[in-house]
Amino acid sequence: MRLRSEADIQAFMDAVNACQGEVYLKSPEGDIFNLKSSMSRYIAIGRLIEEQGDTLELFANRQEDQARLMPLVEDLLTEEKA
Repeated sequence: MRLRSEADIQAFMDAVNACQGEVYLKSPEGDIFNLKSSMSRYIAIGRLIEEQGDTLELFANRQEDQARLMPLVEDLLTEEKA
């Protein structure tokens, strides 16, 4: 999953902020970025816009939060394929 523009990043962060539970990204190396933490968020955003961004996995602890994030992620994946 990689975000390509500031608009994508802002929409993604707005969705994360609206989530009630924990939301995090995990790298293949085992790094976990808690998107509710300001410091971790900056590092994660950097990774999302780098070449490594499409290797990160998105997780949300609450089912409601997953439902909130999935349409955004599906849109991004559709745009990447186009």
